Amino acid sequence: MAEALAKISQVQDRGMIQIRADLDRAGDAIAGAAGLALPGQGRTTTDGSRLMGWMSPDELLLVLPRAETAEALAALTEALAGEHALVLDVSDMRAMFRIDGPKAAQVLMKLCPTDLAAMPQDGLRRTRAAQVACGIWRDQAGYVLVGFRSVADYLRGILTGAAAPGTYLEPR
Repeated sequence: MAEALAKISQVQDRGMIQIRADLDRAGDAIAGAAGLALPGQGRTTTDGSRLMGWMSPDELLLVLPRAETAEALAALTEALAGEHALVLDVSDMRAMFRIDGPKAAQVLMKLCPTDLAAMPQDGLRRTRAAQVACGIWRDQAGYVLVGFRSVADYLRGILTGAAAPGTYLEPR
């Protein structure tokens, strides 16, 4: 029996905080409260436990252990108290999937109009997976994809289908 191109698994133990602010003005406050350096455009920063990704010129996504979400939300809210900013726990409105394995990029190439080969190791791309808005970044064993929870079943299905045995894009 042929082996799947990648292992698809939904991640349940991570929290996510959306941060919207003037990053030039509030960047130091955000970095201090989040415990991570501010990422550059289209990049991520991580300490191994937390990851902060650049989503747009005024938006960041902080991904962290779910148990730390409330404390981080409070710290960010306090740090940005004097700024025109939004700090929102989006953990329950997002779904996160790991696409792990040596052919994980092939799975995403079938679904996303993104040049993964050009994406740096610390890169983050906002794109679409079969017309569903998502964000993608690399991790140790492959990639992470985050999208809206309302389409989580659909995302799981298309990822699993794209990873099915015998569905290679290029010769094995």
